[in-house]
Amino acid sequence: MFMKNLERSIKLTKAKFTTHAIVKIAILGAIAFGIMLIQFPIPIFPAFLKIDLSDIVALVGGFAIGPVSGVAVQLIKVLLHFIIRTSTGGVGELANFIIGASFVFPAAFIYHMKKDKKHALVGVIVGTITMTMAGALANIYILIPFYANIFPIEAIINMGTVINENITDVNSLVLYGITPFNIFKGIIISLVTMLIYKKISPILKSK
Repeated sequence: MFMKNLERSIKLTKAKFTTHAIVKIAILGAIAFGIMLIQFPIPIFPAFLKIDLSDIVALVGGFAIGPVSGVAVQLIKVLLHFIIRTSTGGVGELANFIIGASFVFPAAFIYHMKKDKKHALVGVIVGTITMTMAGALANIYILIPFYANIFPIEAIINMGTVINENITDVNSLVLYGITPFNIFKGIIISLVTMLIYKKISPILKSK
């Protein structure tokens, strides 16, 4: 069943990668980049974790056009940010792409199995879980070690300790700081997308 759905999704994506669809993806990527520039911290999480709502644009694109298209929107967004605005040598953009793509692809893939509210809800729940797991693994093995080349690892951990005294090392930072943040982010993105998708999807589906 899974393989049949995967094959169907791939065929659907290929069929939809017309010039018109590519233009839509490019526009969505540019919009997502603009929204990504507006980032703000949440006081209950470490200061380096800042939320932006650009993943909503990618998720809407994934729902309307296809899961690969949603990931393409994420890629365009982070590439533009890397070229124009990076302050982390690409590490922040890599983190944003890994976490964003791991949310958008499974959510959009499940929604395209059957386009109804139930599959949309299941999709964003699975997407949030996948994003949280991918974020934890990526931070432990890739992102935090990369960040440590730019900032002292102790300084990164201390940002978490200020918020939660249980954060004393990388693993506890991921457990008590990054993981709850990604769950919170997934819930916000999911709620906003579920509220606005039906209102704006006709624009994206028009030919």
